[in-house]
Amino acid sequence: GYNIAGPEVEAALLCHPDVRECAVIGIPDVDRGQIVEAHVVLSDGIEPGELERKLLQDHVKATIAPYKYPRSIKFTDALPKTQTGKIQRFRLKVKQ
Repeated sequence: GYNIAGPEVEAALLCHPDVRECAVIGIPDVDRGQIVEAHVVLSDGIEPGELERKLLQDHVKATIAPYKYPRSIKFTDALPKTQTGKIQRFRLKVKQ
């Protein structure tokens, strides 16, 4: 498998105007060992769904190496954060 840096995928997603904020984690996958999963808070007025998911996946493929795109994207209203505003990625893994 490939070693994929989460911050690189996050940076690619964040440069898309539909994305307000995001966090990327690795999740277990039967075929690949682990896959990239993005948790995305969309900008106001953007509707979550398959079309938006494909749009964001294609954007990441075009921005960084195509194999680094998030194979799973979950849309959420907010990301879990500490009192100082840091994203708590470990809480995203617990939600699996």
